[in-house]
Amino acid sequence: FIQMLRRAKKGDVLQLLRRAPEEMLPFVVEAAVAAQSEASLAALSDFLDFGKEPRSLLEKFLYAAAFSPRPSGELLHLTLDKLDGKQLAPEVWETGIVAMGSLVGKLCQQKLCGLQQEVERGVETILAGLRGAKEEPEVVIYLLALGNAVLPETIPILLDHAEEGPTAVTTAAISALQRFPARHISSKVKQTMRRILHEKRKSYDKTCRLAAAEILLDNKPSPMDVINILLAANELEMETATFLLLKVQNSLR
Repeated sequence: FIQMLRRAKKGDVLQLLRRAPEEMLPFVVEAAVAAQSEASLAALSDFLDFGKEPRSLLEKFLYAAAFSPRPSGELLHLTLDKLDGKQLAPEVWETGIVAMGSLVGKLCQQKLCGLQQEVERGVETILAGLRGAKEEPEVVIYLLALGNAVLPETIPILLDHAEEGPTAVTTAAISALQRFPARHISSKVKQTMRRILHEKRKSYDKTCRLAAAEILLDNKPSPMDVINILLAANELEMETATFLLLKVQNSLR
């Protein structure tokens, strides 16, 4: 079906979208995203109205875009255009921002960072949104998007939110940092994780401290890190301490 859509003209894809039975429409939308031909994306652009379509159908489109294994710049361009300046249901907006981060990350993996205007626009959209976010849930969504994008230049931003934010923000920022490969877990990242683990700046939730310990253990821990993590485990609940001990044992093995 996807191969057929790749050969089809825009008018044919658009007609298929408009005539598909309601129960088949999500399948056709997902297939049109997977096809990623110029015609199928142009048809989706004409068909999808983010101000009118059922929320479930819009989320289907965004999920299909986010999980696309090798997305194109055109797919990111379509996603950006559909989200830009629209009054959206909160769930659609959240899915859209997180999907945008995923698309940016995958395009950068294809060495297209800095080469495609859509990628730069996507990065700036996420960063500008994070700078302007006032409410905690909104900040968390943008941090999740940065976690999907996995851009090394955003690590200082994630570190700042990890150390200074409220619990939900700290959790989202540390979770985003956990997605970076070991080569990006610098001494500065480790120092921040140590401060969170040992509560040097303020009191942190146990889940945040546990995640900070995981980053240290998963990225060439020093002997002193291992000793301090074991000492910190004494302050934690039995279940959390046991989990940390197993992580240390796996690291030693």
